[in-house]
Amino acid sequence: MPQNKLMQITESIIKKSKKTREHYLQRLQTFKGKIQRKDLGCANLAHAYASIPSHIKDKIKKNEGLNFAIISAYNDMLSAHQPYKNYPEIIKQEVFKHNAFAQFAGGVPAMCDGITQGYEGMELSLFSRDTVAMSVAIALSHKVFDGVFYLGVCDKIVPGLLIGALSFGYLPSIFVPSGPMSSGIGNDEKSKTRQLFTEGKIAREQLLESEMKSYHDTGTCTFYGTANSNQMMVEFLGLHLPNSAFINPHVPLREALIKQAAILMSKAYIKPIGELISEKNIINAMVGLMATGGSTNHTMHLVAIARAAGIIIDWEDFDAISNITPLLARVYPNGKADVNQFHAAGGLSFIVKELLKEGLLHEDIDTVMGNGIDTYTKDPFMINNEIIYKKNEGLSKNEDILRSINNPFSHNGGLRILKGNIGRAVIKTSAIKEEYQVIQAPALIFHSQQEFLKAFENKELERDFIAVVRFQGPRANGMPELHKLTPALGVLQDKGFKVALITDGRMSGASGKVPAAIHVSPEALLKGNIAKIKNGDILLLDAKNGLLQALVDKETWEQRNLYTLCEEEIFGCGRELFAGFRSLSSSAETGAMSFGGYFK
Repeated sequence: MPQNKLMQITESIIKKSKKTREHYLQRLQTFKGKIQRKDLGCANLAHAYASIPSHIKDKIKKNEGLNFAIISAYNDMLSAHQPYKNYPEIIKQEVFKHNAFAQFAGGVPAMCDGITQGYEGMELSLFSRDTVAMSVAIALSHKVFDGVFYLGVCDKIVPGLLIGALSFGYLPSIFVPSGPMSSGIGNDEKSKTRQLFTEGKIAREQLLESEMKSYHDTGTCTFYGTANSNQMMVEFLGLHLPNSAFINPHVPLREALIKQAAILMSKAYIKPIGELISEKNIINAMVGLMATGGSTNHTMHLVAIARAAGIIIDWEDFDAISNITPLLARVYPNGKADVNQFHAAGGLSFIVKELLKEGLLHEDIDTVMGNGIDTYTKDPFMINNEIIYKKNEGLSKNEDILRSINNPFSHNGGLRILKGNIGRAVIKTSAIKEEYQVIQAPALIFHSQQEFLKAFENKELERDFIAVVRFQGPRANGMPELHKLTPALGVLQDKGFKVALITDGRMSGASGKVPAAIHVSPEALLKGNIAKIKNGDILLLDAKNGLLQALVDKETWEQRNLYTLCEEEIFGCGRELFAGFRSLSSSAETGAMSFGGYFK
């Protein structure tokens, strides 16, 4: 029975996390209440309250109400974070109605992988997560807060906020999403246009027109990549108001939900985040990832988030969860629908309801709403200017997008761990046709995305091969995403060639129809066997049986030297400032954290 296996996985995680979790909770108790506003020196408090309006200052200096921090990723360049501009004022006004206060404690950086994709800035992306976590620490270091509102959405921002929040785990916390942009052109049309441009069949102007019809409004991108996987994950962790993830910005319900979050915090119902997040919450997030076909980035990010709470998970746990979790959603790139259509078909409340029906979620977790995830089977509606939660009706409104537990798209979550003499890797199979899930072909070695694309443009790749793109791991260059490989590989696959990718880099939530063994560990720079592969070696990528092999005889393989890439100084676009992050990073499988040594 799936629920029995879920309990076995849970017990295993609790057992291996026993010491680290106990140590974490002890630290929370040590710091909980250690420094309170009333204990701070008068000069310290005066600095903290200097800019507060006098009518609030008179109350707050007497400790008459709770004081909350607001930490935001707002900027008006990025569509997902632009809606946060007015959130702080809404929160401040609402909590004040309930004899509480809020201060904008700090902003965190928010970069967009969609903008930096394929350029030097992408090498800052992964470690922007750790920068966000440290920015949270700076914002909360003033020790004058009783809880925190976190405003953030996209790829590395939410994991960074969560790691930072768990470092201040004695503070109650709530995450407030901004929602996806309205739907533009279909994802399938966008993908076809990209492929036509890659083949040289349309001009750059036509490609730009297509892209701007897709990314056209405020809110997150509408495909189910890391940003929207983040929002699903935070709900399954119990840190959002129920089913608030995919409400569009600037609609009346969205503002009402911001106010509702403020009211909830003001009434002091929410447990400290470090106590609220348990092994069961983390497991629920893993189940949600598999059931919805979410981003492979979370095989790193969720590992890092869990470790920040003293909880140890690894790729074996993801593999085990995937094996028992049916795929209930088809959202691009694993289908044609976008997240707005997914939400309209029933969305996360439907997914939670179906998983609970089969015993595939821990119902008895703590959430910001109290005890039990059953609340997340309800959807919010605005009725007479009031939020009313209604139970999900129980039927999918579109079975091409969303299906019941009894009629899934597949009987597993579409994520597998590959193992073999090359190393360990992650592969997302949910969008890969069965005939492409086993590829045996000669290796072609590349040491950058640009090198591969140049070979493609020169018509040098019209054959069967497995591309090995190495020295792309966290230690080497910050582990950039390699999305620009996808259209080119897709073109070759459509021409009938057997193609695949093996890399110690990332492909993230946009992993598509071409088989890609990603996050290969150990990475090439850490003497991983991916650095042993030579051009022409016959490689086997077998997603069905979980194999990643160089079909080289054992003695030759063991005696073969590792290829060493000539080290070049990484400079420009601020990459030199991240040298310390790269040199300290743990492996992809242990979260790729630059401060990973502190979360053992």
